[in-house]
Amino acid sequence: MFDSVTLLLMADLDLLRERLAAMGRLVLGYSGGVDSAVLAVAARQAVGPDAFLAVIGRSASYPEAQHVQALDLARRFDIPLLEIPTRELADPRYLANTTERCFYCKSELWTRLRAVADEGGYDALIDGTNATDLGEHRPGLRAAEERGVRSPLAELGWRKEDVRTAARALGLPSADTPASPCLSSRVLYGLGITPERLRQVELGEAWIRATGITGDLRVRHHGSTARIEVSSAELEQVRSIWGRLVPFFQELGFEFVELDPRGYRRGGLLALTVG
Repeated sequence: MFDSVTLLLMADLDLLRERLAAMGRLVLGYSGGVDSAVLAVAARQAVGPDAFLAVIGRSASYPEAQHVQALDLARRFDIPLLEIPTRELADPRYLANTTERCFYCKSELWTRLRAVADEGGYDALIDGTNATDLGEHRPGLRAAEERGVRSPLAELGWRKEDVRTAARALGLPSADTPASPCLSSRVLYGLGITPERLRQVELGEAWIRATGITGDLRVRHHGSTARIEVSSAELEQVRSIWGRLVPFFQELGFEFVELDPRGYRRGGLLALTVG
Protein backbone atom coordinates (compact mmCIF):
# COMPACT_ATOMS: atom_id res chain seq x y z
CA MET A 1 0.00 0.00 0.00
CA PHE A 2 1.14 3.55 -0.77
CA ASP A 3 0.73 6.41 1.69
CA SER A 4 -1.19 9.54 0.73
CA VAL A 5 1.94 11.58 -0.05
CA THR A 6 3.25 8.88 -2.41
CA LEU A 7 -0.10 8.58 -4.14
CA LEU A 8 -0.25 12.35 -4.63
CA LEU A 9 3.25 12.39 -6.09
CA MET A 10 2.42 9.53 -8.47
CA ALA A 11 -0.66 11.45 -9.59
CA ASP A 12 1.40 14.59 -10.19
CA LEU A 13 3.92 12.66 -12.29
CA ASP A 14 1.06 11.11 -14.26
CA LEU A 15 -0.31 14.62 -14.93
CA LEU A 16 3.10 15.72 -16.16
CA ARG A 17 3.38 12.75 -18.50
CA GLU A 18 -0.14 13.39 -19.79
CA ARG A 19 0.70 17.06 -20.40
CA LEU A 20 3.84 16.08 -22.31
CA ALA A 21 2.11 13.37 -24.34
CA ALA A 22 -0.58 15.85 -25.40
CA MET A 23 2.10 18.13 -26.88
CA GLY A 24 3.17 15.55 -29.46
CA ARG A 25 6.78 15.18 -30.58
CA LEU A 26 9.09 17.15 -28.29
CA VAL A 27 12.43 18.95 -28.26
CA LEU A 28 13.75 19.88 -24.82
CA GLY A 29 16.35 22.50 -23.99
CA TYR A 30 18.43 20.27 -21.72
CA SER A 31 21.14 21.43 -19.32
CA GLY A 32 21.36 18.52 -16.89
CA GLY A 33 20.01 20.56 -13.98
CA VAL A 34 17.22 19.01 -11.94
CA ASP A 35 14.38 20.79 -13.80
CA SER A 36 15.39 19.73 -17.30
CA ALA A 37 16.43 16.30 -15.98
CA VAL A 38 12.93 15.63 -14.63
CA LEU A 39 11.44 16.74 -17.94
CA ALA A 40 13.88 14.61 -19.93
CA VAL A 41 13.00 11.42 -18.05
CA ALA A 42 9.26 12.16 -17.97
CA ALA A 43 9.18 13.03 -21.68
CA ARG A 44 11.11 9.87 -22.56
CA GLN A 45 8.48 7.91 -20.64
CA ALA A 46 5.54 9.88 -22.06
CA VAL A 47 6.26 9.87 -25.80
CA GLY A 48 9.11 7.40 -26.26
CA PRO A 49 12.58 7.83 -27.76
CA ASP A 50 11.40 8.29 -31.34
CA ALA A 51 9.27 11.32 -30.49
CA PHE A 52 11.62 13.07 -28.10
CA LEU A 53 14.99 14.80 -28.32
CA ALA A 54 16.97 16.52 -25.55
CA VAL A 55 19.33 19.19 -26.87
CA ILE A 56 22.35 20.67 -25.07
CA GLY A 57 23.65 24.07 -26.17
CA ARG A 58 27.43 24.11 -25.69
CA SER A 59 29.55 27.22 -25.18
CA ALA A 60 32.19 28.54 -22.78
CA SER A 61 29.41 29.74 -20.44
CA TYR A 62 28.17 26.17 -19.80
CA PRO A 63 29.88 24.59 -16.76
CA GLU A 64 31.80 21.44 -17.63
CA ALA A 65 30.71 19.73 -14.40
CA GLN A 66 27.08 20.20 -15.42
CA HIS A 67 27.85 18.92 -18.92
CA VAL A 68 29.25 15.70 -17.45
CA GLN A 69 26.18 15.37 -15.23
CA ALA A 70 23.87 15.87 -18.22
CA LEU A 71 25.64 13.21 -20.27
CA ASP A 72 25.65 10.72 -17.39
CA LEU A 73 21.92 11.09 -16.84
CA ALA A 74 21.17 10.76 -20.55
CA ARG A 75 23.12 7.49 -20.71
CA ARG A 76 21.51 6.15 -17.54
CA PHE A 77 17.94 6.83 -18.69
CA ASP A 78 18.42 6.21 -22.42
CA ILE A 79 17.53 9.77 -23.36
CA PRO A 80 17.98 10.71 -27.04
CA LEU A 81 20.54 13.51 -27.03
CA LEU A 82 21.94 16.11 -29.41
CA GLU A 83 24.67 18.67 -28.67
CA ILE A 84 24.91 21.86 -30.70
CA PRO A 85 27.24 24.87 -30.43
CA THR A 86 25.76 28.19 -29.41
CA ARG A 87 27.50 31.45 -30.20
CA GLU A 88 26.28 33.95 -27.63
CA LEU A 89 29.91 34.95 -26.99
CA ALA A 90 30.02 36.34 -30.53
CA ASP A 91 27.19 38.77 -29.71
CA PRO A 92 28.50 42.15 -28.44
CA ARG A 93 25.18 42.74 -26.64
CA TYR A 94 25.77 39.59 -24.60
CA LEU A 95 29.40 40.45 -23.96
CA ALA A 96 28.40 43.89 -22.63
CA ASN A 97 26.79 42.06 -19.70
CA THR A 98 23.84 44.31 -18.96
CA THR A 99 20.91 43.09 -16.89
CA GLU A 100 19.43 41.88 -20.22
CA ARG A 101 22.36 39.50 -20.86
CA CYS A 102 20.22 36.42 -20.30
CA PHE A 103 17.78 37.58 -22.99
CA TYR A 104 20.51 37.58 -25.63
CA CYS A 105 21.84 34.22 -24.46
CA LYS A 106 18.44 32.54 -24.55
CA SER A 107 17.57 34.20 -27.86
CA GLU A 108 20.60 32.48 -29.37
CA LEU A 109 19.80 29.15 -27.72
CA TRP A 110 16.12 29.06 -28.62
CA THR A 111 16.69 30.25 -32.18
CA ARG A 112 19.00 27.29 -32.72
CA LEU A 113 16.71 24.83 -30.96
CA ARG A 114 13.70 26.11 -32.90
CA ALA A 115 15.59 25.30 -36.08
CA VAL A 116 16.30 21.78 -34.81
CA ALA A 117 12.62 21.29 -33.95
CA ASP A 118 11.36 22.64 -37.27
CA GLU A 119 13.83 20.65 -39.36
CA GLY A 120 13.02 17.46 -37.46
CA GLY A 121 9.26 17.89 -37.68
CA TYR A 122 8.75 18.18 -33.94
CA ASP A 123 5.55 19.65 -32.56
CA ALA A 124 6.73 21.51 -29.45
CA LEU A 125 9.82 23.08 -27.94
CA ILE A 126 9.93 22.89 -24.12
CA ASP A 127 12.10 24.06 -21.23
CA GLY A 128 12.52 23.37 -17.51
CA THR A 129 11.18 26.66 -16.16
CA ASN A 130 9.22 26.05 -12.96
CA ALA A 131 6.71 28.22 -11.11
CA THR A 132 9.37 29.50 -8.67
CA ASP A 133 11.34 30.94 -11.60
CA LEU A 134 8.40 33.08 -12.69
CA GLY A 135 8.81 35.41 -9.71
CA GLU A 136 12.48 36.18 -10.40
CA HIS A 137 14.42 38.48 -12.74
CA ARG A 138 14.78 36.19 -15.76
CA PRO A 139 14.93 38.05 -19.10
CA GLY A 140 15.52 34.70 -20.77
CA LEU A 141 11.88 33.81 -20.18
CA ARG A 142 10.91 36.58 -22.59
CA ALA A 143 13.22 35.15 -25.24
CA ALA A 144 11.62 31.74 -24.77
CA GLU A 145 8.11 33.18 -25.03
CA GLU A 146 8.98 35.00 -28.25
CA ARG A 147 10.03 31.68 -29.82
CA GLY A 148 7.01 29.72 -28.67
CA VAL A 149 8.77 27.68 -25.99
CA ARG A 150 6.45 25.99 -23.51
CA SER A 151 7.20 25.32 -19.84
CA PRO A 152 5.25 22.24 -18.69
CA LEU A 153 6.46 22.41 -15.08
CA ALA A 154 5.36 26.03 -14.69
CA GLU A 155 2.09 25.32 -16.51
CA LEU A 156 1.28 22.69 -13.88
CA GLY A 157 2.25 25.04 -11.06
CA TRP A 158 5.26 22.98 -9.97
CA ARG A 159 7.64 24.89 -7.71
CA LYS A 160 11.31 24.03 -7.21
CA GLU A 161 10.62 21.84 -4.20
CA ASP A 162 8.01 19.90 -6.24
CA VAL A 163 10.57 19.29 -8.97
CA ARG A 164 13.12 17.98 -6.48
CA THR A 165 10.53 15.67 -4.92
CA ALA A 166 9.67 14.30 -8.35
CA ALA A 167 13.36 13.85 -9.15
CA ARG A 168 13.79 11.71 -6.03
CA ALA A 169 10.78 9.60 -6.98
CA LEU A 170 12.24 9.07 -10.47
CA GLY A 171 15.60 8.08 -9.01
CA LEU A 172 17.55 10.98 -10.49
CA PRO A 173 21.04 11.53 -9.05
CA SER A 174 20.62 15.30 -9.50
CA ALA A 175 17.58 15.49 -7.18
CA ASP A 176 19.44 17.40 -4.47
CA THR A 177 22.24 18.90 -6.56
CA PRO A 178 22.56 22.67 -6.06
CA ALA A 179 21.51 24.82 -9.01
CA SER A 180 24.33 25.74 -11.39
CA PRO A 181 23.28 28.43 -13.87
CA CYS A 182 25.59 29.59 -16.66
CA LEU A 183 29.00 30.87 -15.66
CA SER A 184 28.24 34.36 -16.99
CA SER A 185 25.68 34.78 -14.21
CA ARG A 186 28.62 35.09 -11.79
CA VAL A 187 30.14 38.13 -13.53
CA LEU A 188 29.23 41.56 -12.16
CA TYR A 189 26.73 43.35 -14.40
CA GLY A 190 28.54 45.89 -16.55
CA LEU A 191 31.82 43.97 -16.46
CA GLY A 192 32.37 42.45 -19.89
CA ILE A 193 32.00 38.72 -20.41
CA THR A 194 35.23 37.09 -21.62
CA PRO A 195 36.30 33.43 -21.90
CA GLU A 196 39.07 34.16 -19.39
CA ARG A 197 36.67 35.46 -16.76
CA LEU A 198 34.41 32.45 -17.26
CA ARG A 199 37.43 30.17 -16.88
CA GLN A 200 38.43 31.91 -13.62
CA VAL A 201 34.96 31.37 -12.17
CA GLU A 202 34.74 27.74 -13.27
CA LEU A 203 38.19 26.78 -11.97
CA GLY A 204 37.60 28.67 -8.71
CA GLU A 205 34.31 26.91 -8.02
CA ALA A 206 35.79 23.53 -8.99
CA TRP A 207 38.66 24.03 -6.53
CA ILE A 208 36.29 24.90 -3.68
CA ARG A 209 34.05 21.92 -4.50
CA ALA A 210 37.09 19.66 -4.38
CA THR A 211 37.66 20.65 -0.73
CA GLY A 212 34.30 19.16 0.23
CA ILE A 213 31.81 22.04 -0.13
CA THR A 214 28.57 20.45 -1.31
CA GLY A 215 25.88 23.12 -0.88
CA ASP A 216 25.14 26.26 -2.86
CA LEU A 217 28.27 27.99 -4.13
CA ARG A 218 29.03 31.01 -6.29
CA VAL A 219 32.32 32.69 -7.15
CA ARG A 220 31.17 36.21 -8.05
CA HIS A 221 33.56 37.92 -10.45
CA HIS A 222 33.99 41.61 -9.54
CA GLY A 223 36.96 42.26 -11.80
CA SER A 224 40.07 42.23 -9.62
CA THR A 225 38.06 40.75 -6.72
CA ALA A 226 36.52 37.30 -6.33
CA ARG A 227 33.62 37.29 -3.88
CA ILE A 228 32.71 33.85 -2.61
CA GLU A 229 29.21 32.87 -1.51
CA VAL A 230 28.44 29.55 0.16
CA SER A 231 25.55 28.41 2.32
CA SER A 232 25.67 29.82 5.85
CA ALA A 233 26.25 26.30 7.22
CA GLU A 234 29.50 26.03 5.24
CA LEU A 235 31.01 29.44 5.99
CA GLU A 236 33.25 28.05 8.73
CA GLN A 237 34.47 25.28 6.47
CA VAL A 238 35.54 27.85 3.89
CA ARG A 239 37.27 29.93 6.55
CA SER A 240 39.22 26.84 7.59
CA ILE A 241 40.75 26.52 4.08
CA TRP A 242 41.23 30.26 3.54
CA GLY A 243 45.01 30.04 3.80
CA ARG A 244 45.08 27.72 0.78
CA LEU A 245 42.18 29.28 -1.06
CA VAL A 246 43.56 32.81 -1.41
CA PRO A 247 46.86 31.80 -3.08
CA PHE A 248 44.99 29.61 -5.57
CA PHE A 249 42.64 32.43 -6.53
CA GLN A 250 45.58 34.77 -6.90
CA GLU A 251 47.13 32.27 -9.31
CA LEU A 252 43.88 32.44 -11.28
CA GLY A 253 44.44 36.20 -11.68
CA PHE A 254 42.40 37.76 -8.87
CA GLU A 255 44.08 40.40 -6.72
CA PHE A 256 41.61 40.16 -3.86
CA VAL A 257 39.36 37.44 -2.45
CA GLU A 258 36.39 38.05 -0.15
CA LEU A 259 34.01 35.72 1.65
CA ASP A 260 30.48 37.08 1.80
CA PRO A 261 29.45 36.78 5.49
CA ARG A 262 25.77 36.76 4.52
CA GLY A 263 26.21 33.49 2.67
CA TYR A 264 24.75 32.43 -0.67
CA ARG A 265 21.59 34.13 -1.95
CA ARG A 266 19.80 33.83 -5.26
CA GLY A 267 20.28 36.77 -7.59
CA GLY A 268 23.26 38.08 -5.65
CA LEU A 269 24.45 40.27 -8.54
CA LEU A 270 21.14 41.77 -9.50
CA ALA A 271 21.44 44.97 -7.48
CA LEU A 272 25.09 45.47 -8.38
CA THR A 273 26.49 47.16 -11.49
CA VAL A 274 29.73 48.81 -12.42
CA GLY A 275 29.78 52.33 -13.79
